[in-house]
Amino acid sequence: MIEVPLRTTRLLPHTLLGRIGLVVLAAAITVLPWLVPSYYAELVTSAMIAAMLALSMQLLVGATGLVSLGHGAFYGLAAYVVYLISPENVALPIWITLPVAMLVAGAAACVVGLFSLRTTGFFFLMVTLAFGQMIFFVFHDTKLGGGTDGAYLTKPLISAFGATLDLPRKQKYLGTYYVALVQLVAMYLGLAMLLQTLFGRALEGIRVNEHRMRAIGFDTFKIKLIAFTLAGALAGAAGHMWALHRGFVNPEIVGWHQSAEALLMILLGGLGSLHGPILGALALTGLGEVAQLLTERKLLVEGLVILAVVILLPRGLAGLGSRNTSNGAGDRHG
Repeated sequence: MIEVPLRTTRLLPHTLLGRIGLVVLAAAITVLPWLVPSYYAELVTSAMIAAMLALSMQLLVGATGLVSLGHGAFYGLAAYVVYLISPENVALPIWITLPVAMLVAGAAACVVGLFSLRTTGFFFLMVTLAFGQMIFFVFHDTKLGGGTDGAYLTKPLISAFGATLDLPRKQKYLGTYYVALVQLVAMYLGLAMLLQTLFGRALEGIRVNEHRMRAIGFDTFKIKLIAFTLAGALAGAAGHMWALHRGFVNPEIVGWHQSAEALLMILLGGLGSLHGPILGALALTGLGEVAQLLTERKLLVEGLVILAVVILLPRGLAGLGSRNTSNGAGDRHG
């Protein structure tokens, strides 16, 4: 009988307090739009979209030990797919645009993974960056998708089973807000269940010792390729949500800095937890807003706060209140 090392739920909260905290956070986000001005509701929508991207990357970084700088390209590619398949001034239903965006992003990730996963470490990082830049220049240096200026698109309709959500213009942000929330919760729960399967155990084993996993009979390349493809498709869901929220695409959403920001959110929230990217995205978005109000040197304030968190909280924001803080470094470098 083959045994796979490590427990299956390393990235999930193990204490009752941690689980309650997640439920409270979800409840607070659910009622937030009714308690604050629309500006802040839209800001949280942007944070949830960023959290979806970071959460999709956590499947690679935290669960499998693969650090990619090309992950943001799948996010931007999906947003462009929505633009390219939407007829001018015609809104397609979300049940069409979302699957297509995820399928294209996942297919692109599969192709990139076939080449990049043959390398490891620094070389893997650089190969994914190279592929990401190729996708970036497809939209940046051509007229496809509006070229360097980008293009506006008709936002998809929020509809399913023949029913369409039709809100007054001043309340349309509520529809986008709750679609983002539902997708974020679904993504978290889906990944939480995935990590508790044999496949999830295999990913954890690869993260710790890939040579041992191969020695006991696992096809590690195939497992990593599936994870890479799935992560790309989930990034596509986030990119689709960006198009639904903003109604605009430009080459910046395909750039490598999208991957870098997602990595930053993971580190800020906690590399060793599945909910860390969500906390990191919310915190980074809030930090940027507060820093902008306090000073013109926004990036300086953000840098100092992030540096303090990294030094003082080795397990990230998700490690607050945890007694076992000494293991944070191990998780971070795993």
